Amino acid sequence: MDVPPKDLPEGVTALGAGRWALPRPVWLLGWVSFFTDTATEMVYPLLPLFLTRTLGAGAMSLGIIEGVAEAANSVLKILSGRLTDKWGTPKPIVLVGYVLSSAMRPLIGLASSWTHVLTLRFADRLGKGIRGAPRDAMLATFASPEQRGRIYGFHRAMDHAGAVLGPLLATAFLYFYPENYRTLFALTIIPGIIVVILLLRLPNVRTTAPPQSVSARNSQLPTPNAPPSLKLRGARLSPELVKALAIILIFSLGNASDAFLLLRLTDLGIAAVWVPLLWSALHVVKVGSSVIGGELSDRFGRRAMIGLGWIVYALVYAGFGFFDTPALVIAVFLSYGLYFGFTEGVEKAWIADLADASERGTAFGYYNAVLGVGSLIASLLFGFIWTRVSPHAAFLTGSALALVASALLYTVASDDRRIRP
Repeated sequence: MDVPPKDLPEGVTALGAGRWALPRPVWLLGWVSFFTDTATEMVYPLLPLFLTRTLGAGAMSLGIIEGVAEAANSVLKILSGRLTDKWGTPKPIVLVGYVLSSAMRPLIGLASSWTHVLTLRFADRLGKGIRGAPRDAMLATFASPEQRGRIYGFHRAMDHAGAVLGPLLATAFLYFYPENYRTLFALTIIPGIIVVILLLRLPNVRTTAPPQSVSARNSQLPTPNAPPSLKLRGARLSPELVKALAIILIFSLGNASDAFLLLRLTDLGIAAVWVPLLWSALHVVKVGSSVIGGELSDRFGRRAMIGLGWIVYALVYAGFGFFDTPALVIAVFLSYGLYFGFTEGVEKAWIADLADASERGTAFGYYNAVLGVGSLIASLLFGFIWTRVSPHAAFLTGSALALVASALLYTVASDDRRIRP
């Protein structure tokens, strides 16, 4: 059933028809993510090869780079979310985050050691940390409760569509210029410029109401019979939201960098020129499943879709742990895209459901921080187990943690689906 966009902020119009009738800023943010991921995925699937073959780094170095890159920006994710709620105008924060990433990414081509890559990836992910929470809060501004799954699913689909194009461009470039990684990385400046142009066209809408008077704030204080909440550094998060974040953290402890999947594929003898193509094919699966997963969560609930996605993740990691046949591992790798489609946008819709509108920036900040901290621990743990035990043991550890989180999701997390406007 097609649901038209809700009443939009002044000056904001809807574009498209039917299920694609979405607010114009949602489309703009979708295209921003499309070109950002085009640039990112021209680099990311080739980073393990660049580190190991060009710079002579090992699996442990890869774990350190990816873990630190994804987690060291956790404080910024929380800070940017808090600033979004305080200022109520996320566009300047979003712009700074995207500009930083767009500027750092091409410089990886100049790296002469893995520590240089670490520094640049760190700066790149700082940009992601700055922009993530305010962008997600902005999307919630344009999505009614009945449309949240669709809006976030659409945004993730656009992100993954860019991740389809990026590896295809990388594959074509490497076909004509084999091993010329540095020039390829430098060319990512082009989609970066497009991203900045699109962001300048984004309206500077408010995600929260203007600051209230003291009397107005006092009138909204909790009553004695109101349910308790947890105060984290000035932000009050509902018990349901805190439980959701705790369970997501447990899952993320087994969710290591996808670079290890790519490294595993190359260890099985898959030629470097085909790695970006496989990465692109994976994102084709992500595009379709993101739209479907988001819409199904609007109908059947967030918890059902997230749990299904985590079970798919456990099966995929178990497959990488048990199988050594290249063709079979490739099939398992492509099915990995279903996990993303069933969880990424749905988790964000779940956070928006559980958070008050005035604190969604902060809620998304903590959500992204949880993912970052979990990624750091998971990548370091994964690299250690990979090096000291075996790749098989590392993947099976990730699978086991996903199953534990899935069990907690169905036994601890609330499924009352109390959706906040």
